[in-house]
Amino acid sequence: MMAEFEMTDLEKLSHFLVLEFNQVQKRMLMHQSKYAQEILKRFGMMNCNYASTPVEPRLKLEKDPEEELYDATEFRKLIGSLRYLCNSRLDICFAVSLISRFMKKPRVSHMQAAKRVLRFVKGTIDSGVLFPFEVESGKLDMFGYTNSNWKRDPKQKKSTGGYLFMYYDAPVAWSSRKQEVVALSTCEAEYVAASLGACQVITAK
Repeated sequence: MMAEFEMTDLEKLSHFLVLEFNQVQKRMLMHQSKYAQEILKRFGMMNCNYASTPVEPRLKLEKDPEEELYDATEFRKLIGSLRYLCNSRLDICFAVSLISRFMKKPRVSHMQAAKRVLRFVKGTIDSGVLFPFEVESGKLDMFGYTNSNWKRDPKQKKSTGGYLFMYYDAPVAWSSRKQEVVALSTCEAEYVAASLGACQVITAK
C-alpha cells in the first residue's frame, strides 16, 4: 500500500480512540488505564479505597420517591464515562448496566453504587483484554457462556441476562442488559439469555 499511496509508518499500534495496546510476551493487552485515571481524577476518586467487587452482592437498586435526588447531569457524565470504559473492561459491564437504568432521576444510593464501580476500577486500573498474536492453524477454539438473574428489577419484574464469548481465551463479545420480556420462571429467563447469545453467534458469522 505504501508503494501506491502516500503513507506514514506509525510502527506498532499503541493507542487508538483512548484504547491502549501493550505487548505482553506473545500476547497483546488492550486496556484503558490512562482513561480510567482521568475518570477517577474528574470525579474526585483518585485517593479512594478500592473495592474488591464492582457491585455489592445481591444489590437491588430501586426508584424510591422519598430518597434524596442527586445531580442528574453529574450522574450522567459519570455513567457515560463508565460505559466507554466497558470497551475493554467486561468485568464492570453488569454494574454499569444496572446503574444506567436510573439516569432520568438518580438518587443518592444510585450515585453511591456508581462510585463503588470507580473504587473497583481504582484497584484494577491496569486490567484489560489479552489477545493472542498467533493461533493454531486449522483449530477453532471458541466458546461462550450465557446467564441470567431472574426478576432482577423489583418494579418491572424483568430479569437481567448476559453472554460472553471467548476466542482462544480472549473475550471478543459480551453483553449485560435487562431482558425485554417478563420471564415467569428462572428456566424461562435462562432460555431468553441463551437465545440472545445464539443470535449474537448467528449475527457474527
